[in-house]
Amino acid sequence: MENLHITLTAASVALGISAVGCAAVMAVGRNPGASAKILVQSVLAIAFTEALVFYVIFLVK
Repeated sequence: MENLHITLTAASVALGISAVGCAAVMAVGRNPGASAKILVQSVLAIAFTEALVFYVIFLVK
């Protein structure tokens, strides 16, 4: 059962990271001058999203 939790979390995180990446690309396309600020925000969002997998791995096992 614990493998199911990890698998579902990893799949959800993959979808979340792809959504953040897609939004960042669209935002840079709309406003190329703000690409540095968008990059910082998207890297932070990806890091927080990716941390969910580690929380689940450590809490489930």
